[in-house]
Amino acid sequence: MSHQSELINTDILAYLAQHERKEMLRFLTCGSVDDGKSTLIGRLLHDSKMIYEDQLAAVQKDSVKSGTTGGDIDLALLVDGLQAEREQGITIDVAYRYFSTAKRKFIIADTPGHEQYTRNMATGASTCDLAIILVDARYGVQTQTKRHSFIVSLLGIKHIVVAVNKMDLVGYDEAVYETIRSDYLAFFSHLAPAEVRFIPLSALKGDNVVNASDAMPWYTGQPLLELLDTIEISDAQNFSHLRFPVQWVNRPNLDFRGFSGTMAGGILKPGDPVMVLPSRKTSRVKAIVTQDGELAEAFPPQAITVTLENEIDISRGDILVHPDDLPLQGNRFDAQIVWMADFPMFPGKQYLFKLATKTVPGSIYAIHYRTDVNTLDRHKANQLKLNEIARCEVTLNAPIAFDFYTDCKATGCFILIDRLTNATVGAGMIDGVPEKSVNLRRVSPEERAARLNGQKPLTVWLTGANPLEFAYRLERGLFDCGYLSAVLNEADEQLASAIAQRINQAGLICICALDGIDAGGDRGRLTLSTDGLDIHAAIESLGLSPATLDEQPEFMI
Repeated sequence: MSHQSELINTDILAYLAQHERKEMLRFLTCGSVDDGKSTLIGRLLHDSKMIYEDQLAAVQKDSVKSGTTGGDIDLALLVDGLQAEREQGITIDVAYRYFSTAKRKFIIADTPGHEQYTRNMATGASTCDLAIILVDARYGVQTQTKRHSFIVSLLGIKHIVVAVNKMDLVGYDEAVYETIRSDYLAFFSHLAPAEVRFIPLSALKGDNVVNASDAMPWYTGQPLLELLDTIEISDAQNFSHLRFPVQWVNRPNLDFRGFSGTMAGGILKPGDPVMVLPSRKTSRVKAIVTQDGELAEAFPPQAITVTLENEIDISRGDILVHPDDLPLQGNRFDAQIVWMADFPMFPGKQYLFKLATKTVPGSIYAIHYRTDVNTLDRHKANQLKLNEIARCEVTLNAPIAFDFYTDCKATGCFILIDRLTNATVGAGMIDGVPEKSVNLRRVSPEERAARLNGQKPLTVWLTGANPLEFAYRLERGLFDCGYLSAVLNEADEQLASAIAQRINQAGLICICALDGIDAGGDRGRLTLSTDGLDIHAAIESLGLSPATLDEQPEFMI
């Protein structure tokens, strides 16, 4: 391999020790579909001699089978490992590749370009120090280029390389490159400040990837690999504020009780005072234990076990901090949220919010605005759809400790989990705390409806034969369809109407089963006759779905 030295032939242990001490750089490739992300990574690995012979032989064989490169080796196949990826010629999942040079070790996250898989791109970007954003020289800056740049900016990545790819298809024209450079800078000027560099290249031909291109003498900058090898990456780790989220209480025997987790911020030493949140109990660090022995100090992102001088109650989800440097605490905060689910997000609906090692139920209280990734304009929104990004106010059911994302990534970001499927449906970065309102924050009917999966409250008045029996059957049918209702059997007309209104205000469907009363409820009204009416027809008349009743004929009248 290209970075091997004589040391590997004379002292393998010394070589491995030298390799272990190399600086690590994590970066991702992103951009639109067919911009050449996988081909670029394949070219990096191929030209830097980081491919084993059996891998190369397998890719050459698959290149003939796919037939997309006219008999040449298809370097994208080094990264696109899924069968669906090779069949469709797109990246679907995040592919991680590892290689090294004489100076650095690298972890590459090849992320999908298709809009459908933007959530995978955000996942891959969350741990990276640098982003390579590819732009097809033929088409310039596209919508997905802007979307990925916006997400990269939200995630706080401060080093961006814009690789203008496929320059061979535009005749290596400098004017094309300069136009794309100007367009991208005009868009990026509205995002958070970052170091942006540009490289014209051809991943297919190898121009300016590992070696400088003779076809573009007008470009005097570094080739991509040389840039990756020498660029100075500002450390994104937080060494100022002690943050140690407890992941596991380590209790192997009666003589040892430690608290395991990953350092999220600050520096921790034996003897340091610590406070446990949310209990606010204090102690001092007795020892910092690892598999290789005790440490004199710990810092991010080390995984450690901490023992304390005195026994205090600590459990998973608690966080150790310095008593004089506390994080923010509360159950409300503002955050930029990237929605990752096929179904929309509605304010008021309950989700699980996982921040560091703590999971708390909560909801999106309000959507402040949705950002148009093309123009960066802000729009009003009452829901979020797949891949949309919005600034929202989050309300949790219990207070937690948190930081702004720009201060500490590990305690400033979170994921949203669907409570029914346990699937991750969104990701957020905390960027503010809502102002305290002088007025009482009352729960609105719309919020109640959102909590009940969008159920619209209304009052149903039943007339005809056996209305009370039909009311209870209708209540059961609605419940089995996922809707909540209440049966009202009150003889007084005015009282029934008033109670119906209260039931509606609680977000429920009220079923009145009394003859002669004009039951209202201020959220809507509907009169049904039980004569010849079955449960299916009744539910359909409410504008709801009776699908789950298809196998339950016992609810038919």
